[in-house]
Amino acid sequence: MNTNKIYAESIAKEYAPKDDSKIVALRKLDAKAKMPATVFTYTFGIIASLVAGLGMSLSMQVIGGTTLLTVLGIIIGITGFIGMGVNYPIYKKMLEKGKAKYAYEIVQLAREISEE
Repeated sequence: MNTNKIYAESIAKEYAPKDDSKIVALRKLDAKAKMPATVFTYTFGIIASLVAGLGMSLSMQVIGGTTLLTVLGIIIGITGFIGMGVNYPIYKKMLEKGKAKYAYEIVQLAREISEE
């Protein structure tokens, strides 16, 4: 085995011009379709969990200590749990809309790549 030849070919591959611009464009379109749903889901989930934590702290009288704040904490905690519960269905709907928006472009580009 000629290791020098293999090594030279591997270095030459690194410096050779790459013709994968369609693949890069396809990845960017895929990310563009999924990114809004992902960002919303993380943001909404973090906020909902913080709201639930605040409600639990109030209801267990870690913050405050009156009966009114305990009842308010239960209501706030339930609101946070509901927010966490609806987060995934909202994500699925947003992802579906994003994919539908870019579906034609992605399919066309994928066909072009597969035909080459």
